[in-house]
Amino acid sequence: MNYLNSVDYIVILVYFAFLVTLGMYLKKMASQSLDDYFLGGRKLPWWALGVSGMASFLDITGTMIIVSFLFMLGPRGLFIEFRGGAVLILPFMMLFMGKWHRRSECMTGAEWMIFRFGEGFGGQFARIVQAAGQIILTIGMLAYLVKGVGLFLSMFLPFSPLVCSLVMIGIAALYTMASGFYGVVFTDMFQSVIILIAVIAISVMAMMKTTDVQSLAVLAQEVTGSAHWTTSKLQFYTSMPKGYEAYSHLAMFAMFYLLRNIFGGLGVGDDPKYFGARSDRECGQLTFFWTWLMMIRWPMMMAFAVLGLFLVRDLFPDQAVLLHAADMIKDHIGAVDKSRWADVLSGIAHYPDRYPELVNGLRNLLGGDWQTKLNLLSYEGTVNPERILPAVILFLIPMGFRGMILVALIAASMSTFDSTVNRTAGFFIKDIYQRYLRPSASNKELIYMSWVFIFAVVAIGFGMGYTTRSINDIWGWIIMSFGGGIAVPAMLRFYWWRFNGGGFAVGTVVGMVCAILQRLLFPYLDERLQFVFLISISLTATIIGTFITKPTDRRILENFYRKTRPFGFWGPLRKILPHDQRASMKSEHFYDIISLPFVMIWQITLFMMPMQLIIRAYDAFWATFAVFAACLVAIYFFWYRKLPET
Repeated sequence: MNYLNSVDYIVILVYFAFLVTLGMYLKKMASQSLDDYFLGGRKLPWWALGVSGMASFLDITGTMIIVSFLFMLGPRGLFIEFRGGAVLILPFMMLFMGKWHRRSECMTGAEWMIFRFGEGFGGQFARIVQAAGQIILTIGMLAYLVKGVGLFLSMFLPFSPLVCSLVMIGIAALYTMASGFYGVVFTDMFQSVIILIAVIAISVMAMMKTTDVQSLAVLAQEVTGSAHWTTSKLQFYTSMPKGYEAYSHLAMFAMFYLLRNIFGGLGVGDDPKYFGARSDRECGQLTFFWTWLMMIRWPMMMAFAVLGLFLVRDLFPDQAVLLHAADMIKDHIGAVDKSRWADVLSGIAHYPDRYPELVNGLRNLLGGDWQTKLNLLSYEGTVNPERILPAVILFLIPMGFRGMILVALIAASMSTFDSTVNRTAGFFIKDIYQRYLRPSASNKELIYMSWVFIFAVVAIGFGMGYTTRSINDIWGWIIMSFGGGIAVPAMLRFYWWRFNGGGFAVGTVVGMVCAILQRLLFPYLDERLQFVFLISISLTATIIGTFITKPTDRRILENFYRKTRPFGFWGPLRKILPHDQRASMKSEHFYDIISLPFVMIWQITLFMMPMQLIIRAYDAFWATFAVFAACLVAIYFFWYRKLPET
């Protein structure tokens, strides 16, 4: 099998060489101080941070998941991705969470705990727990990236998914270690240009394939069985293929995920981009720009889904052969765990001589190019929607240009990796190593230790990713179980004056431990139950921890309230501010809160409109555009005009 030609390999090699070279070039700038290494010296422009934010939210794994739901459901796949892929936490960061974090003048979210709770036991405990929680979350995210990258690249290269992900993540780790936050931002800007080229190319290909929305609806029903594939309306119930039946109650899932985003959004914002922003105004501007840029992802993913419909129709006129093929493999290989299914398929496809009898049967069943078709086979004996993205590239993108598309998707994943790892290294170095282990460590030693930490956390992430059943499985656990376990204390720290470091630490520790136990003991628990179960336990532990430990020192609280100026239950502290400042805060809070629903609807319609254009659903597009325009006008009057000048 030879899926790439010399031009493709040259494009990929040049891309990787450029990243490593840029990382080495920026090494001197990044090594001047910890501020430079982790925050870019707090002097990067807001638009550059916005571009970096967009790139950091794109990755191969997430793109594969979203394409899989768009392939199964059409534009309605957006509603399932309310759980994370639609990034509905951005409105909260744009309106108030970003500027609230920036006002602390801290470097990391863990250092922020001292600003909020003080230097006493509660504050120190909270700081350690926050840093540990971020490290664990990053390990989960790396497992998610490892799984998706391996599944993707193994369809193009003669290596197992594990080897493919090891090479790509290894290169990303190298330039991230060398260049710090400067490398994150500058490589993200470069990679965003590549991504934009891919978006335009794939979108044009899909629109040329589609003649009208009615014929596409017929094709989609033939391939997926969905009679409402081209609609954008949220339905209570929809049909789903094997392995995804839990998402059949579409409206219920969408509303549940929306509530989860609202709950989680009230506690986010400890991103280096906000700590490194130069003003409150720039916090809002960079997030507004970030959200606009996130829109470009959706036409590309919708285009891949549309092309996937044509591909599956041509490859498998009778999809029943897939069930027979899956049964044949299981009968020949023996018991196969679902988490190892991709490795088994890769082994059969790349080393057919090891399975002569099985290969003869698969060749007769699947016909020509059986090895490539095999990659689309799911464990359940259906089309594997998580592999539609690489399959489209493999079959429909011509050699030569294929390398460019691969680089664009690799770039997306690299951007997610570098920002996640850089942020987490900051937690470890600033909040654990320097604070408690080596207070007098030199700047050089701290940067070297960040390299050691990055290597260690990547290795652990690989171990977890190797045992994951599917990318959808690990993403669901990260968002619903682990995210639910830490959401309550993350939120309460901004809105309740009595909340203290002890409550934060106890609630977070109990939430994290229970999330890990759930993963080990009840790995197949429904995502909704994961969230409800974890959030209930964490809330109980948080309240108990708050009242069995001492309240935060009054001077610490007053300093936090004066600087941050949050809304919520702060009655005992409001009177410490002059009357004119209280009036200004009240006005600021009013416009921040009233803008929230408009920003959320604006963002949802912003993502929906380009998908409707891709499938030529023009009537639906104009209806969505009317809502989009009305919300944009409201945002201008309620938010943009109220931004401070500096």
